[in-house]
Amino acid sequence: MAGWNPWHGCHRISEGCRHCYVFRMDSRYGRIPDTVRKNREFTLPIQKNRDGSYKIPAGEVVYTCFTSDFFLEDADAWREEAWRMIARRQDLHFFMITKRIHRLSQCVPQDWGEGYPNVTICCTVENQDRADFRLPIYREAPICHKQLVCSPLLGPIDLSDYLGDWVEQLTVGGESGNEARLCRYEWVLDLRRQCMLRGIPFRFMQTGARFERDGRIFRVPRKFQHSQAKKAGLDYL
Repeated sequence: MAGWNPWHGCHRISEGCRHCYVFRMDSRYGRIPDTVRKNREFTLPIQKNRDGSYKIPAGEVVYTCFTSDFFLEDADAWREEAWRMIARRQDLHFFMITKRIHRLSQCVPQDWGEGYPNVTICCTVENQDRADFRLPIYREAPICHKQLVCSPLLGPIDLSDYLGDWVEQLTVGGESGNEARLCRYEWVLDLRRQCMLRGIPFRFMQTGARFERDGRIFRVPRKFQHSQAKKAGLDYL
């Protein structure tokens, strides 16, 4: 597993962005989070060691642009070069998450076709409103590998009009941070039920900082949010 953030910084676009961890992290260090800048590690996928080997070895999954959005408007001038590096490293698998799936058609390279086989593009939806806006676009988009991410999960979501064999996995998680909004266990269970009905892999990634189960609200420290989700035993793979 490797990480590659070709650029940093973003702009809030929907309710799921309100308490974004990137904004929180930048504020902590006195940075302006909505100032988008190209990172020094921009060429990381094709950087080599002194012996001529790639710094990211073949076979790695590369978590891409996790401190921004790959389809952010501010990065339009840099994205073509990023795609060229992705196309060059067919021995890696690039994994990215976006809230801007509506921009995909404007942002793919000329040789994209039905998608690069070494790229997974995940669409994130935090509530029913964003599901109804993004998923009709995402379902029809030419992408080889598609996964859904409901995080931060801010309410119940009915995905029955969208789920199908085109979805490789659905991942769910609550919101982290001191100002986190509530995530309810019943919402997580219902999304799991919807996945199981269609044979779609399901992963409960994290509880979030405020988690309600059986009428009780739990404050879950950040270091336990992933482990507590795993203990729930809800993953369906």
